[in-house]
Amino acid sequence: MIKFLCWNIRSINTFGALERLINLKKLHTLSMLAILEPFSNQAHIDSYRMHLLMDHSYSNPNNKIWLFWSNDISCDILESDQQQVTCEISHENCKEKFTMTYVYAKCKDQLRKPLWEVMLKRSESRNPWCVLGDFNVITSISEKLGGRDYNINKSLEFISIIEACGLIDMGYKGQNYTWCNHRRDGARIWKRLDRGLTNDKWIETMPHSSITHLPSVGSDHSPLLMEINDTQSNIIKYFKFLNYWTENTSFLTTVESCWNKEVTGNPMWILHSKLRRLTKTLRGWSKQEYGDVFEKVKYYEELVKQAEKDMICNNSTNNIEKLNAINAKYIKYLKFEYNILQQKTQLHWLKEGDANTKYFHALIRGKRNKMTINKLMDDSGNWIQGEEKIAKLACDYYEEIFTGKAVKINEEPLQCINNMISQEQNDALDRLPDED
Repeated sequence: MIKFLCWNIRSINTFGALERLINLKKLHTLSMLAILEPFSNQAHIDSYRMHLLMDHSYSNPNNKIWLFWSNDISCDILESDQQQVTCEISHENCKEKFTMTYVYAKCKDQLRKPLWEVMLKRSESRNPWCVLGDFNVITSISEKLGGRDYNINKSLEFISIIEACGLIDMGYKGQNYTWCNHRRDGARIWKRLDRGLTNDKWIETMPHSSITHLPSVGSDHSPLLMEINDTQSNIIKYFKFLNYWTENTSFLTTVESCWNKEVTGNPMWILHSKLRRLTKTLRGWSKQEYGDVFEKVKYYEELVKQAEKDMICNNSTNNIEKLNAINAKYIKYLKFEYNILQQKTQLHWLKEGDANTKYFHALIRGKRNKMTINKLMDDSGNWIQGEEKIAKLACDYYEEIFTGKAVKINEEPLQCINNMISQEQNDALDRLPDED
């Protein structure tokens, strides 16, 4: 687990700001600190580095972004300007090097354009990439509370840049807003100006990364605590009904043949058995009818390339017919792939346009990342982290709920949960009346 902190501190010299930074560094064992708007002379950066017990420091050209990091990470500064610092980082707990861009954006729209250009250029890289900091703009009206109604037109350029760069909002834990003007008499305004954005490669490589909004003590901005963990969890693959199956002429026949097979027992058991058998039948049927759709797309794409080369070398009728036939199959599987990804991401509003499977995959991984439980609080108020510890805590919790049930907790935690659920289902079946 690697922990970074990014904070628009609004002067590191204010009362309590440096003390809180020192406490946060000790409390979370931070490997890297990004301080925005330190409002201090660059000549004093080494003094603050020693106070924070960090090994290295860096300041961008206009002294608006300070970076501190310890020896447990390797950090190479790739580029920096008045609104961003981009660095390449490696850590022994991460399989790949990753890129971090720390941002302190200008307040006015037209002054942010150089930052957007840098982000667009950086998005061409295939490395895991995270953009973290104060963007001074929000992405929706729900990210503002108080004051006048927000004009969403002010955010359209930022939203388009996020999409053009293929970035996904990491989400957050904690309070909803990261900035407050701290005014009184009904003039108080809250906004979510600080955020973390990642590309698809980051979500694929480090799916358990998370951001927490810490309390805004000592500044008008909340510190962003980012926790990075590249541990790949074992994802359980559940049965998923694919909508395009219904277009196959053999689908209804297959379902009907499987469902009509006789099963004895009480009504609930019959329903359970038929559903379980049907899912197994449809899995096998889908494998036989379609195979691995994503691999088929890649396979036919290569065939199309080869057929085009053959036609260029010899523009014969046979080669033209061959290319047309392969193209038809390629388009068929492209449609299947598009339908699968659209169904998984639940983007019903996207009706037409070019297929963008990278965008779909990014959204799928983004949803999966947000559904991941990174930590749980026990009854004593302590935060529990780690998959096995979280699973054990869940087992203990449900063991107390299922009082009187002979549930043993000596198996693997995840298997234990499945066993408890199965026992509850069996008890429910026993309470049903027998079939007449």
